[in-house]
Amino acid sequence: MPRMTPSPGPSPSSPAVPPVGETGTTSRAIQIAPVQGRRELRQFIDLPYSLYRDDPQWVPPLRIVERERLDPRRNPFFEYADVQLFLAVRDGAVEGRIAAIDDRRHNEVHHENTAGFGFFEAVNGEAAAGLLAEVERWARARGRSYVRGPVSPSQNDMCGLLIDGFDTPPFVMMTHNPPEYAEFIERAGYVKAKDLYAWLWDFAKEAPERVFRLADRFSRRHGIAVRSLDLRRFTKQLPEFHEIYCKGWANNWGFVPPTDKEFAHIAAALKQIADPEFVLCAEVADRTVGFAVLLPDVNQALRGTNGRLNPHTVYRLLRRRAYIDQLRVLLLGVLPEYRQLGLFPLLVAELVRRGARSRYRRMEGSWVLEDNHDINLPAEQGGAIRHKTYRIYGKSL
Repeated sequence: MPRMTPSPGPSPSSPAVPPVGETGTTSRAIQIAPVQGRRELRQFIDLPYSLYRDDPQWVPPLRIVERERLDPRRNPFFEYADVQLFLAVRDGAVEGRIAAIDDRRHNEVHHENTAGFGFFEAVNGEAAAGLLAEVERWARARGRSYVRGPVSPSQNDMCGLLIDGFDTPPFVMMTHNPPEYAEFIERAGYVKAKDLYAWLWDFAKEAPERVFRLADRFSRRHGIAVRSLDLRRFTKQLPEFHEIYCKGWANNWGFVPPTDKEFAHIAAALKQIADPEFVLCAEVADRTVGFAVLLPDVNQALRGTNGRLNPHTVYRLLRRRAYIDQLRVLLLGVLPEYRQLGLFPLLVAELVRRGARSRYRRMEGSWVLEDNHDINLPAEQGGAIRHKTYRIYGKSL
């Protein structure tokens, strides 16, 4: 069992919490239990697989990946953050889960006194209220004055609560949840902190020609070259990408620059599924000044696996990979001093061009801050539609 931060103890509004799964109790009240062992950790990870088994839009993540995200020995995020997992339990049955998160780097970068919550699931409003109250109690005990979420476990990973666009499956590394979760969270006193957009480009729909003309004009005028990344040079270019990522996102709301170890960890995972044709570098005078990273939507291959890997599912995944026809624009960044050269619309136009002549049918740009006009405007002008919205909530304690 990975070591998590000690909980301040059972909520004073609840009776003492028995070990998860213990029988013999006659109480019908929901109790909030800190995760304390391997069995409880397994129940924490397994809950969504049972909760969403009848939801046709949910895509089961690989359980091995979910375990790694919560393992302090394997996830560099834990080097500067403390996390406590909780389960909502009624008569031995798990009815919800949540993670309380103290991200010290976030508070140092943004000069805030904030805790976070993530990995949120609840079968009813009672479980949700108890879980959120326990996170708030945990945050107060650590001297925090504000709670924000969901972030699972940070904005460099999966974050946001889906508030519209429930009728289609999520793209890779994006979240999905029932519509009632927003009501659960708002009823507990949380209000909107920021919305995140997901844009969808259909490659069969021809983008306005003016977008391509504008991109070509910028390219010629400023000597901009856009090329595919040679994955054999991936490790060598990693420091360049890290610099662009940190500088390009520095002024974005909530952004925390990943450490060298954290960025290398993320990049190694992405490299395994990346399509080199859709990892683009923008260069000016032989200097890399911008990049775009798209991922094939492996969620299309994961449906029906229940998140478990065995010889049968591995074979099925390998076969299905050839039928993946969607991409997600995961990262799109430009060094601030080069943004006036029109690199954002140029990169978007190049992605649309490449997509139109590829086997892929569409791509999703996600997520994008609601007030990031450098991305939202080129997306809309380039023929994209906003098809999902995710929300991060906040509450003063």
